[in-house]
Parts: sequence; structure tokens; C-alpha cells
Amino acid sequence: MSTEQDMADEWAAALEESGDAGDNVSNVELNELKDSSPPLSADEYARLDSILDIPVTISMEVGRSKINIRNLLQLNQGSVVELDRIAGEPLDVLVNGTLIAHGEVVVVNDKFGIRLTDVISQTERIKKLK
Repeated sequence: MSTEQDMADEWAAALEESGDAGDNVSNVELNELKDSSPPLSADEYARLDSILDIPVTISMEVGRSKINIRNLLQLNQGSVVELDRIAGEPLDVLVNGTLIAHGEVVVVNDKFGIRLTDVISQTERIKKLK
């Protein structure tokens, strides 16, 4: 059985092989990622460290559909449910039910994963909470 680090190494190798390891990131994108906030104090680090091990649920949403109970009860093996998304449209990445990014499905070593294509900014996430 492989460890989490082995699995992470396999994913990293697969992404490097596909040429998507971030080699084409522009300086503008890198500048957007730089943290301009002041450095954290020891007390702030301790408080931050206390929440880093809290588990959260991450899910990928292909699409949604609303159907009435009558149609729900008629579903069986082989039934098709139409979703509100167009084929090829990015998936939503949700953490504890909150949209944080969009991405596309990838397959590495017979396991599904998701490559993030767009991460929702903190200000946009805060606006959605209001």
C-alpha cells in the first residue's frame, strides 16, 4: 500500500509529464499570488497552527438538476438525469459547500483527480457569504 507522499509524488510526476506543472505561469500571475500582508507574529502562527488540522469536506460538482418526487421514484438503473451544465464546462470545487474554484477532470494511475483552472478570490468568496 502506498503512502500519501508516494501518491503525491505520482501525481506530481504525471503533471510534469503532461507539461502542466506550472511552467507556463506568467510573472503577472505570480505577482498576484504574492502575499503583501505583514509577517505573522508567534501568537498568530500558534493560532493558525491550531486550525490547520481541522478536516474539511472537498467535493467536485458536475452539475445539478431539480426533479419532482414522482420522477425521482421512477429512476432506476440506466436512467439518465439531465444536468444544468453543458458538456465540457468546468466542474465546481466546493469546500464545506462553498465554491472555491473551478477545474477539469484528470486521470492519473486509474484514479480521478481535478486540475484547478480558476480559483475564486477571497473577496469574491466573502461577497457570496453576504
